[in-house]
Amino acid sequence: MARLSLKNICKEYPNGYQAVKNFNLEIADQEFIIFVGPSGCGKSTTLRMIAGLEDISSGEFKIDDVLVNDIESKDRDIAMVFQNYALYPHMTVYDNMAFGLKLRKTPKAEIDKMVREAARILDLERLLDRKPAALSGGQRQRVAMGRAIVRNPKVFLMDEPLSNLDAKLRVQMRTEISKLHKRLGATIIYVTHDQTEAMTLGTRIVVMKDGVIQQVDSPQNLYNKPCNVFVAGFIGSPQMNFLEAECVVSGKKAELKIGDVMITLPEEKAEKLIRGKYDGKKVIAGIRPEDVTLAANNAKDNVLQCTVNVYELLGSEAYLYTESGTNQLTARVSSATDIKAGDTVTFELDTTKIHVFDKETEETITN
Repeated sequence: MARLSLKNICKEYPNGYQAVKNFNLEIADQEFIIFVGPSGCGKSTTLRMIAGLEDISSGEFKIDDVLVNDIESKDRDIAMVFQNYALYPHMTVYDNMAFGLKLRKTPKAEIDKMVREAARILDLERLLDRKPAALSGGQRQRVAMGRAIVRNPKVFLMDEPLSNLDAKLRVQMRTEISKLHKRLGATIIYVTHDQTEAMTLGTRIVVMKDGVIQQVDSPQNLYNKPCNVFVAGFIGSPQMNFLEAECVVSGKKAELKIGDVMITLPEEKAEKLIRGKYDGKKVIAGIRPEDVTLAANNAKDNVLQCTVNVYELLGSEAYLYTESGTNQLTARVSSATDIKAGDTVTFELDTTKIHVFDKETEETITN
């Protein structure tokens, strides 16, 4: 397969709009890289520059140490799977998958062998004679992937390939793509705005905002060690709770004043706040819904009293959407709870899991 190197890649349009700014990334052979971020953050534009469908304004893009900035899309040995499948409606599944090979003047016997092998991998063998109109969304997406696989490219690019599918099919197709990656040993770059897809598929995730890379890391590290408020809020569902707080230092002890409640931080986290001279400064405290639990009756430390606005049941668990003063707090609880909207509840915060961010820069102080 292939190694990719993107150095100082920028995309600026004639009207002066910068879609991608100073993008730097090294992609190892056989990696599954995910570009994730909100709509308009530059992830699809970056993918299209890699594919050769968009010109690179400045910077260097190399595949296996060969500079490809000015090499045409068809000569980059890259296959792309689009969101809308892009199948030819008048052709059968077999002909759709074989089309690119026919253009390359590949011998007929070789085409047949490659198409049938891809059909076997994707469980499309019984559908080869059908036309796209007779297929479900998931089957069409598998055909689009089959068309990419038969080319045996150096790199697979996937631009939100599952966004047109219903929730159940998306889960199924995620599993298929993951198995496909292992089977082909392929280098895959995958664009999505769905952070669940990103967390379940990628070996590394590139989080983007406004054309700028925010963080590149493993799914686990992005979740546990976000580098700023944006990444912390974007990764995880429901998103991390952000609470307005003030840092209060006393000797080697650091506390977060949230409303009129004091939350004592563990020694390691306290040390970072003390060293950073945050005493008396406003900070943002972040905590995930699963780290907010219903307090025992006698609990007095690190507790927050909240009013429940919404109770949301999700089978085995439930989410409580609550407020405490000006702060909103979401907690994940057992569905067996009899708490309802309007109730006042006391939550205990797991202080070992609290993240603290600088109020002005929104950068992480401690995870």
